[in-house]
Amino acid sequence: METGIEYESDFHSWAMKNARLLRERNFPEIDADHIAEELEAMGRSEKRQLVNRLSVLIAHLLKWKYQAVRRPRSWQNTILNQRMDIADLLEDSPSLRHGLEEQVARAYRKARLKAEMETGIEKEQFPEACPFSPENILEEDFFPGTDTPLTTVLFPPGRRA
Repeated sequence: METGIEYESDFHSWAMKNARLLRERNFPEIDADHIAEELEAMGRSEKRQLVNRLSVLIAHLLKWKYQAVRRPRSWQNTILNQRMDIADLLEDSPSLRHGLEEQVARAYRKARLKAEMETGIEKEQFPEACPFSPENILEEDFFPGTDTPLTTVLFPPGRRA
């Protein structure tokens, strides 16, 4: 089967065959163009995952800041979980830190819309540019509008475990 046709018709077979050919160092037989295409797609996927996680995190930070009277535990959990997952992603792919400000800007456009949909606050009420620095966004103890330690935020008096 021609490599290009196999790539289009049976991706799994194509992938296993090319993995074997690479391990055997049988370079003349590998489908280099499609392998390069797949590697680039994997890199784009990592970046998309970062932007998506940032948008969820930033939307929750906006909700936290602009709906101070609500602040349910589920928002805290989402903020902490997204931060941990983003930290793992950046640890696994440190090069994603380059251009983090640009990724935050991309994520903020989505986050603003999410926050509008989830709060009923018109998006124009939120700043046009992200009000949080990348460092603040990823900082474990940063909860906008809260000048208290994380333990007090997570376990306010009367709600301690």
